[in-house]
Amino acid sequence: MTAILRTATTADGQQIAGIYAPSVASAATSFEMHPPTGAEMARRVADSLVTHPWLVADRSGVLLGYARAGRFRDRAAYDWSVEMSVYISADAHRSGIGRALYTAMFEILVLQGYYVAYAGATLPNAASVGLHESLGFTLIGIFRAAGNKFGAWHDVGWWQRLLQPLASDPLPPKPLAEVVDTPAYACSLAAGARALKI
Repeated sequence: MTAILRTATTADGQQIAGIYAPSVASAATSFEMHPPTGAEMARRVADSLVTHPWLVADRSGVLLGYARAGRFRDRAAYDWSVEMSVYISADAHRSGIGRALYTAMFEILVLQGYYVAYAGATLPNAASVGLHESLGFTLIGIFRAAGNKFGAWHDVGWWQRLLQPLASDPLPPKPLAEVVDTPAYACSLAAGARALKI
């Protein structure tokens, strides 16, 4: 069965934790030191969905990957910017899931009124760099020796992508609840799903 894209729910916490865990436990992809539990990931999903989208690729109840957007920085002038990340199950790499999730996410973020997206990646990470740059992200800088994990110092690259033309006096971004049940939101998920190869 073909995978679908949908909004994450707290019931997805355990599977999301399973997808994320290898990036914590056996790689420096994430700078967390201990893999979060399913309950913790469910809490993060619930907190995120108040303001920002969290999407999953679901094939017959099995999650193949997820993408999330969140607040970029806390001060009010950053309100129109988001930080994005995507994680794919080890057995579903190179199947278009990252591209699909991000394609849908970009459209949803525009519906909400966001303007700029940022993404960070621990270097080296050719797959992440390739995905982000193929989707219009531009490298804007590298934080040298930004974190120490597994006895080594790691650089972090930062990429930026405009989501829509900048407005001089933008309206406040809409809460996710204001767009999630609209036809435009459903169309955004469908647009992303067209990039799937499985």
